[in-house]
Amino acid sequence: MTNPIELLSTASGGQTLVQLGELSLALVLSTAIGLEREFRMKSAGLRTHTLVGVAAALIMLVSKYGFSDVVVKDLVVLDPSRVAAQIVTGIGFIGGGVIFVQRDFVRGLTTAAAVWLTASVGMACGGGLPILAIFVTGAYFLVMYAYTTITRRILSAQSELLINYQAGKGTVRDIMKVCGGRAFGVSEIEVHPGGDAGEVETRALHVRLRGRGGLDALVIALSDLPGVISVNIISPRHGPE
Repeated sequence: MTNPIELLSTASGGQTLVQLGELSLALVLSTAIGLEREFRMKSAGLRTHTLVGVAAALIMLVSKYGFSDVVVKDLVVLDPSRVAAQIVTGIGFIGGGVIFVQRDFVRGLTTAAAVWLTASVGMACGGGLPILAIFVTGAYFLVMYAYTTITRRILSAQSELLINYQAGKGTVRDIMKVCGGRAFGVSEIEVHPGGDAGEVETRALHVRLRGRGGLDALVIALSDLPGVISVNIISPRHGPE
């Protein structure tokens, strides 16, 4: 049996209180995500996420109802998913714009993922799936806050190294290979300006590691790499504090 609300929406060109409610829900949920990004002072904040969410919801509604006047039974058949699929493709343009590399360190990946998720929340709202949209928004905050706490607890069991190296020789790549080859996972890296060793520019690499291998042997292996000036253990840790 056909849903009477769906019939009313189709008859009115998809411009009823139902669609306005779906757009409003997209506005509220995407605003909530944008506020979290704004509080963290990210490049894509409140306005960007809100606009992405509402726009995605609108495109979904256009995909569902915007072509009803050209559809003729058994003559013209449209696939609404084709329009919606372009949201997934197009959002990569914005996501790619917030990812950048600074001193051998990639930033903006989480923000880009948040923009992508906001678009999906807007699509769910426009597609008439409010429960899924609310659930995913709640999952976002769970990941951003609860998972951050978990990550910090994991990092508290890490070893930290400070490596001084010569810039511009691919040394960071070699350091990552050595760490991986000795069963150490790199949890986080930070690159800081170094000094001058003669005419060579140097940088300081702060590396957080996790693994059960021999830390002293790793330090020796890293020290033997071309371009590495010094390796110092900051805080070897073997369990949560």
